Amino acid sequence: MKYLSIVIVALLFFNCKEKESNAVDADAVIKNSIEVSGVKKLDHAVIAFDFRDKHYEAGRYEGTYVLKREFKDSTQTIIDYLSNNNFERRVNDSVVKVSDSLASLYSASVNSVHYFAVLPYGLDGKAVNKAYLDDVEIKGKHYHKIKVTFSEVGGGEDFEDVFIYWVNKDNSKIEYLAYSYNEDDGKGLRFREAYNERYVNGIRFVDYYNYKPKDRNTQLEDLDSLFNANNLELLSKIELKNVTVN
Repeated sequence: MKYLSIVIVALLFFNCKEKESNAVDADAVIKNSIEVSGVKKLDHAVIAFDFRDKHYEAGRYEGTYVLKREFKDSTQTIIDYLSNNNFERRVNDSVVKVSDSLASLYSASVNSVHYFAVLPYGLDGKAVNKAYLDDVEIKGKHYHKIKVTFSEVGGGEDFEDVFIYWVNKDNSKIEYLAYSYNEDDGKGLRFREAYNERYVNGIRFVDYYNYKPKDRNTQLEDLDSLFNANNLELLSKIELKNVTVN
């Protein structure tokens, strides 16, 4: 009877935790984060920023967009354009033909930088699936832990990638994120910590400390626990410079 009582109590505890998680609307959490971040203004805006050795611009208007990346090698100026309809590369202002595989690779690279630069923009899209995982604590603050996946239809080239966002319960801002992505030898994992928050024309921008797990067998959902235990390896800083919004 003693062990039966322990089992019953444990089942009731986990059932209550599951009901508590299910009671939180993940869509509402992300919607609030979008509101406080001001990113809806991007629907009618042109932004620009520098990231590492490249210049980026994005223009959006009621669902249409053009994402731009510009950089130089030793002798050439290369500009990549990614829109709703296609990818185009210009070298010294002349359009050059690229293979489908390279166009897909370049498109993913351009899209990735723009995606992370304006989060949580786009997380209310029709192809975005959100699930509430837990209420967790990181560095003494409480967060909604939200898992995001993408439908194959409308989810883009990397629809199989999985994201987790930690949304501060007090201010509705995304302050940590993690994601898995496909590599040639398996799944890669990254964990990011936001810093240097600033608002430019009412839109929130942040930089990130970029971490990876030390153990390749780590699960995506465990990265916050490893971060709390100082058991992630700092890889780099993700810094946006010279941000403008018009």
